[in-house]
Amino acid sequence: MVSPCHVGRPFSRRLCLIPVRLSLRCPDRFNRGSEKVRRMEWTVLEGLQPYAETLAAMEDRVAAISRGEADEAIWLLEHPPLYTAGTSARPEDLTQPDRFPVFTAGRGGQYTYHGPGQRVAYVMLDLNKRGRDVRCFVHRLEDWVIRTLGEFNVTGERREGRVGVWVQRRDKAPNPDGTPREDKIAAIGIKLRRWVSFHGISINVEPDLSHFGGIVPCGIREHGVTSLVDLGLPVTMTDLDVALKRQFDQVFADGIACDL
Repeated sequence: MVSPCHVGRPFSRRLCLIPVRLSLRCPDRFNRGSEKVRRMEWTVLEGLQPYAETLAAMEDRVAAISRGEADEAIWLLEHPPLYTAGTSARPEDLTQPDRFPVFTAGRGGQYTYHGPGQRVAYVMLDLNKRGRDVRCFVHRLEDWVIRTLGEFNVTGERREGRVGVWVQRRDKAPNPDGTPREDKIAAIGIKLRRWVSFHGISINVEPDLSHFGGIVPCGIREHGVTSLVDLGLPVTMTDLDVALKRQFDQVFADGIACDL
């Protein structure tokens, strides 16, 4: 098993010493006789991972994948409380700039929050092998989140013009026009370099939802945020990780082709 510390620039000492408790590879039936899908390394990092060091290590891993020197990878982790600014972030959407550290992420999208209780999945896939279609790739990421949530009887949905995955809140008072209120439960933001992806998705398991108050999440003021625990589901990170792995194998088994 190749840990993130062993490819390119090393993580900080603090990060390298964190034990890895899961490393899995895709079943052979997804790899045998095909150059389209490579071996997959899954790594779960314990503790809270420093953002800048993690981003640097992810960029090094992406470069190694592009050179053919490393397998595709998914890293599952949590960060300390922080805000990240995507390439479309607007200054006015950072409403409390001194609340938590703010990092320029380089991914698509606007401001988002990361912190304890939120599962971040950094997705490093070679789209040269899986299909060079950005729209279909994002669609598959959304499918992955929606199917994972479905394992916990949560109906995640797409919304036109609103990136991420949303849930209807029929337990709350409806909007003034009578439509159900909706909260965001998962964010998606990616970047491609030589058709290798990085950044990825985040799913709210049990974060402090008040921490989202320092930004306008993804530039959307009309809707709120929620989590699995906020919805009344006592889901653990381990529960979510198992579901993510199982559903990834289903959603991405045949590349990223889709019918949009």
